[in-house]
Amino acid sequence: MSLSLKFDPKTIEHLGVKMYSTLPPALAELISNSYDADASEVTIEFLEQNGTPKAITIEDNGTGMSLKDIQEKFLVIGRNRRMDEGDNPSSRYGRLPTGKKGLGKLALFGLAKEISVDTTKEGLRNRFHLNWNDLLASSDTYNPKIDITDREVSQKSKTIIQLSDLKRRSPFDLEAIADSLSRIFIVDSNFIIKLKNGKGHEITISDDRRYSNITPEFIWNEDDLVTADNAYYGKVKLFLATGKTPIPPSSGLRGIALFSRGKLVNAPEYFSESTSSHFYQYLTGWIKADFIDLLDEDVISTNRQALNWDQPEMSNFRAFLSEIIANVGQDWRKRRANKKDDDIKKVTGIDKKHWFSTLPDDVRTSVEAIVKKMGDSEEVSETFAPVVQALYAIIPEYPLLHWRHLHKSIKDGVLEYYKNGQYGHAADQGAKLYANQIKKLSAQDVDGSALANVFSYDYETKTKTVTRKPIIPVNDLSTDSLRNIQQGQSHLTRGLMEGFRNPINHAPMSAVVPNLISELDCLNVLSLVSYLAAKLDYSEELDKT
Repeated sequence: MSLSLKFDPKTIEHLGVKMYSTLPPALAELISNSYDADASEVTIEFLEQNGTPKAITIEDNGTGMSLKDIQEKFLVIGRNRRMDEGDNPSSRYGRLPTGKKGLGKLALFGLAKEISVDTTKEGLRNRFHLNWNDLLASSDTYNPKIDITDREVSQKSKTIIQLSDLKRRSPFDLEAIADSLSRIFIVDSNFIIKLKNGKGHEITISDDRRYSNITPEFIWNEDDLVTADNAYYGKVKLFLATGKTPIPPSSGLRGIALFSRGKLVNAPEYFSESTSSHFYQYLTGWIKADFIDLLDEDVISTNRQALNWDQPEMSNFRAFLSEIIANVGQDWRKRRANKKDDDIKKVTGIDKKHWFSTLPDDVRTSVEAIVKKMGDSEEVSETFAPVVQALYAIIPEYPLLHWRHLHKSIKDGVLEYYKNGQYGHAADQGAKLYANQIKKLSAQDVDGSALANVFSYDYETKTKTVTRKPIIPVNDLSTDSLRNIQQGQSHLTRGLMEGFRNPINHAPMSAVVPNLISELDCLNVLSLVSYLAAKLDYSEELDKT
């Protein structure tokens, strides 16, 4: 029996050489053939001689091909296997076929001029050869050379394809090839893809490899993004992620790749008209949508890099994808802001949200604008925490209180009242603390306006001498100015007690705040109290000596 391949040479050259002239897409077609053959493993070996590519061998343990399969299936270009055999699960692993157009076999001619196919099915072995130059020299029918025909063997079913007289001249980069293939397949757990070279280096391709150089910061799946009332609920699987740092454009991983039946059908993109936001620099992932293969119209391009988005069902799907990614973008901004706030708190101890909530509106607007601007800039990310610390030192929590620079004997005692918005209590507490200091220094059991008396003294105008010293001096009374300050301490203390402390103590606090004592009133009272309390330091120092 002879084998024949009928073709138009221009079709072979166009679809075989031009479409599959690069290594990863061509190998992907051969891997797909092994997958569709129900193989559990496919191994691709790359052989070089003195750094020059010599051969590529693809071996799988799939069902193999009979002589009839070779003639009626393998050698028929453009055969739609799903139409001929039905779109049915495979017998061993229940796989739905990835092949459809019958053009994948042309990948062989994109890589090599000499092709050997050695296949065994159900104990019968067949081997034949294809030669690129002989094929092009034929008019419309090419007869491959047959070596072995239906030879009975004891070996299990398998297929070995060897490509030689390669068109490639540059050395094989096993790691780069593995990276590229990992972006073409979502690897089935019962299908192992191995690459190896003549030096003993072997790589098993896994899904983890695809994103091995990206450190994810946030991840979303279908449970996060597709609600039960959505038309695509249960029809898609999602893995969307954002990196901690921008994803290099050269990685080929920016954007979302689409897969159907485990194989790439649309190269990574954003499905959006506007991609100006820097969010898109961080986005990667995949969406598995097997329903694409079930559409009546074939919407998958031959090179599997793009879909026909003009088709009505795909147009609706694109709108869904655009909405999904827009939602991810919004969530990413929220998560990133919260995480940055958490990181800042860990590094600096500053609770940014609480800090902002304590600032007056006009101050808060400016501070938020500065912090947001710094936080959004990747160029200053390393200096962001020190900038926040410096800004916090200038504008602390409750700045209007802290900027008063209250005396240490007053500040700590009123802080909690002020933070809780109890301005009347805060001012009253400040006056109480001042009164207690007077009582302690004077050892007098007095209160109210009588506290002012401890600062009084008698002075002889003619002789300019103090005839009765004050119980609590606030300076040495050696000049008119110092004596006036001493007298002022008495008057101001009396005014504080009569004009503020007494009304507070003789009226319900609910009537006082905020009708009589606003936040500004509180701060003004505390400033006065702080001034008076600071004058007592002179007397305390005298007691120490």
